Amino acid sequence: QVRLVESGGGLVQAGGSLRLSCVPSGRTFSNNAMGWFRQAPGKEREFVATISWSGGSTLYADSVKGRFTISRDNAKNTVYLQMNSLKPEDTAVYYCAARNKLGPYYSTYGRSAEYDYWGQGTQVTVSS
Repeated sequence: QVRLVESGGGLVQAGGSLRLSCVPSGRTFSNNAMGWFRQAPGKEREFVATISWSGGSTLYADSVKGRFTISRDNAKNTVYLQMNSLKPEDTAVYYCAARNKLGPYYSTYGRSAEYDYWGQGTQVTVSS
């Protein structure tokens, strides 16, 4: 059974930082693009960031550009989301996602429908 397990969420004051991690189990995704999405209460799930399987290409939502950094360590089969300068509006459950389909080493994917596997999510709460 394939699982994506997120960790690193928590409560932080505005301006603070958190680093989320996503570790798949059941298979490796070193040749697949991966991404992070988030869902705030009463809102739809939204794209946050994505990274190509090579790690050489990234894409960010405008709302997090310049503050968040997505990275991956294929040797450890882990994807990270470094979140700096956090704002109260970043409060949400953050989900890791992985594609089953292979693609070009440089491709990134910003739509949730392009992902096949999802984690259970980790709560991030930013207080003002």
